[in-house]
Amino acid sequence: MRWQLLDEYTGSLGDPDRIVAHCSDVQGLFVDPPPRRYEQYTLLGCRPTGRLAAAIGRNGYGNSLGNIVLDSKHDPDRTLPPGCDCATTRCSCMEELLDVTVLGCRPSAHGDGLVDIDLKGLVRHEPRYTGRTLAQRPDAIGFHMTSPDDDDDLGECLDISGLFVERPDPSYPPAILVGCRPEPPLHTALAALAGGGSARRRRVTASLLAVEADGTVVSTLSRGIFAMVTGVRPSSIGGGLVDVMFDGPVAEPLPARAREIWDLWHAGGPAERNAWAGYDRALRHEWAGAALAHHRRRTSDRAAQQVYHLDGRFVTDLDGFYCAIGEAVNGPGGYFGWNLDALHDCLTGGWGARTPFTLVWHDAQVAKRHLVPGYDRQRWATAVTMEYLLGMLSEHGVEVELR
Repeated sequence: MRWQLLDEYTGSLGDPDRIVAHCSDVQGLFVDPPPRRYEQYTLLGCRPTGRLAAAIGRNGYGNSLGNIVLDSKHDPDRTLPPGCDCATTRCSCMEELLDVTVLGCRPSAHGDGLVDIDLKGLVRHEPRYTGRTLAQRPDAIGFHMTSPDDDDDLGECLDISGLFVERPDPSYPPAILVGCRPEPPLHTALAALAGGGSARRRRVTASLLAVEADGTVVSTLSRGIFAMVTGVRPSSIGGGLVDVMFDGPVAEPLPARAREIWDLWHAGGPAERNAWAGYDRALRHEWAGAALAHHRRRTSDRAAQQVYHLDGRFVTDLDGFYCAIGEAVNGPGGYFGWNLDALHDCLTGGWGARTPFTLVWHDAQVAKRHLVPGYDRQRWATAVTMEYLLGMLSEHGVEVELR
């Protein structure tokens, strides 16, 4: 069986995890995400400062301002809303607008020299941190705006329109376990389905794990099924197996073409370097994620003062760098970070190499041309430059030789 569902969530503290099912395939695991659509917002009763004021002053409409953090301003005479934490750097009621451009500006009906500013952008909403849906406006008397990169003050506004509205959920198909062999937890859910049991008894809460050809079980990095069983049928695969249908999608599905990456690792992993080079940036990110999932940390780091060679011919984006440095340190399909925080972790030890070491970066001119300042619409953040990476490596005791 290719996939395993594991309940890591229910039961009492200290109880062992329970296998929910094994299956041959999971329909809905490899699905391309719907395109993100830009929205329009209006900052109402705004007193802009910093880069926002500069953009308006020079009629810099259409130019990207990067991201804007909106921190809620609460009435000091009222109790903070439930779940709100203003003891940290930012209020937990915050929202972040992404890739913002100014569309226009006009005097505000609120008077007092305030303006209304029309923006175009996206929103990064984290309901698990805010404790509310995006349609729910926080209990705020206004919003303070800053840049997430340098905390540059961008001003304040009394309200914002177009942000706290209902949006359709991303359209992903319901999950189906194909060729499934249920274990006791799923048997319980199927029995509840057959007997007209409650929704709670039909609910499955399980992480999704990959089972390799040699029987090794590895994480799929936060993928899972958290939904109710809605149907079951004999599987066309035969052998007494069944297909099980759910009322919800796989959580955080992978892009459709990521299946071939996971198939490659299922068969034993890449045998040569740069097998990722033909992928676009999004799939290079998935490659690095698969490399993380399959990384074995049972062996100790190699001694310090080693020399590693990075093949830079295909480092045309940040994720290409992560793929290349992973293979420089840990060989074909190797992992050594897939974001800046993870790269920092790897450089502090435990992931194959111990600093200080030397990194010989071959064909470095490729990265020099591509890892340049700008806005990164893959990460929805300010672009990471080659200069930044070199500085980070140096800070961790890595001597880089550019060739």
